[in-house]
Amino acid sequence: MNVLRVSKLTIGLFVLPCLLLYSCLVFVPIGVSIYSGLLDWNGIGQAHFVGLDNFRTLLFHDPVFWPAVKRTLNFALFSMAEIPVALLLAILLNRFVKKPNFLVSSYFMPVILSVVIIGQLWKTIYNPASMGGMLNQLLELVGLSGLTRSWLTDPSVAMIALYFVALWQYLGYHTLIQFTGIQNIPADIYEAARIDGAEGWKADWHITLPMNIPIFKISIVLAFIGSLQAFDMIMVMTAGGPAHATDVISTHMYNMSFLSMKYGYGSSIATFLVVLCLGATVIINMLFNRLERKYS
Repeated sequence: MNVLRVSKLTIGLFVLPCLLLYSCLVFVPIGVSIYSGLLDWNGIGQAHFVGLDNFRTLLFHDPVFWPAVKRTLNFALFSMAEIPVALLLAILLNRFVKKPNFLVSSYFMPVILSVVIIGQLWKTIYNPASMGGMLNQLLELVGLSGLTRSWLTDPSVAMIALYFVALWQYLGYHTLIQFTGIQNIPADIYEAARIDGAEGWKADWHITLPMNIPIFKISIVLAFIGSLQAFDMIMVMTAGGPAHATDVISTHMYNMSFLSMKYGYGSSIATFLVVLCLGATVIINMLFNRLERKYS
């Protein structure tokens, strides 16, 4: 068998254009953002170098920042909590539905819809009953009038309402990922397990879950990092209100950069978000690498 031998220099030359493009699209903007975080700048006029002042203000003197970080992390944890549900749904579809592709595609529909459409749809659902809000009308219909709320203007429940919309939108996305992973597990393994008396949930526990760990990790990373960067849906539905009750890191960054015209300060928030995303990715990969080594 002939093996094509290529020098490392040749490989490097072929990889270099893509590496340069990737660096220009990813690393250069991150570097510019970090540098801008060291400036007192409104994005238009003269910039003044202030060193770490923006970061000190961010960490110790901004009353909105840490609550926004807490909401962002809660958002990420809620998003990860739907992954086991998506895995269970994928297992049920694979086992009990003969032609599940239609159902999987149906569950995926909210993902391909515009965020603006989804935001406006759920704003209408969350409206007060007097304005045609379906949720409040349904609660009144079943005799639970005491549970009716102004869901998006009540600071105590507004963020929970947004969590639910995000879970609804991306459940089909993660179900599709998990379903694809389960479909790629060889059927021979299940047949061998059935001979040994392991089938049904027992087979899922000892075969499906361990062999689907790499796919499960992908969903966890996508859900967590995507939630840390959550912006569009929140801006459409609440814009961070009422009274900053639904502000997350990305909306706070937007408000500081483009509404308050504190571009340097907004860049320091962006830098914090980048570091948080990188740290979360490293930790998640470390945890799942241990699981993969355990079950490999």
